[in-house]
Amino acid sequence: MTDRDIPDIVVGRLPRYLQALEHLQLSGAQTTSSQELGEIVGVSAAQIRKDLSQYGEFGKQGKGYSVSYLVHQLQQILKVDRVWPMALVGAGNLGHAIANYPGFGQHGFRITLIFDNDPVHIGTRIGPLTVQDSARLVPVLREKKIKIAMLTVPVRAAQSVADQLVEAGVRAILNYASITLSVPDHVHVQYIDPIIYLQRMTYYLD
Repeated sequence: MTDRDIPDIVVGRLPRYLQALEHLQLSGAQTTSSQELGEIVGVSAAQIRKDLSQYGEFGKQGKGYSVSYLVHQLQQILKVDRVWPMALVGAGNLGHAIANYPGFGQHGFRITLIFDNDPVHIGTRIGPLTVQDSARLVPVLREKKIKIAMLTVPVRAAQSVADQLVEAGVRAILNYASITLSVPDHVHVQYIDPIIYLQRMTYYLD
């Protein structure tokens, strides 16, 4: 079975398993079971076993899983057993907050470039990085071979910037703008729009 044969919904659960396992590891746990892991992430034990079986056999009957081994295996499967350099486009309030978030480096990601088209932001520093002019985005990303980018630009600019990212060779975009982007099939986009999640929750409120 190839990566493309595995449903995206399964792939989407793997980071949750990895996160839970890393917390178990920090607490000193050496082994865990699909039942315990399922209780932590809110997924049935049977579903966890089925998901993991897509990639091989990681546990032993009656003995469960080695936490450290499964952490390592999931890191390899998700390709976060390395550090991915990322570009951040948009140096406004949200961009500042994201650029200063310390958690990326702990999980295989590092923001190495920041761009903006506003002269107010261009040339300023966010932590150790200097905000560059978006006019240089395509050649710089090509030169640095950046594959992952985060968009924290206004809705009106998001599609145009996404087009530039695709031109630059970016293959994965994390989009914070509340707009669905049009990109080629080989480019993977994930959306973070708090309004959508809030509206989903208010459906259940009295």
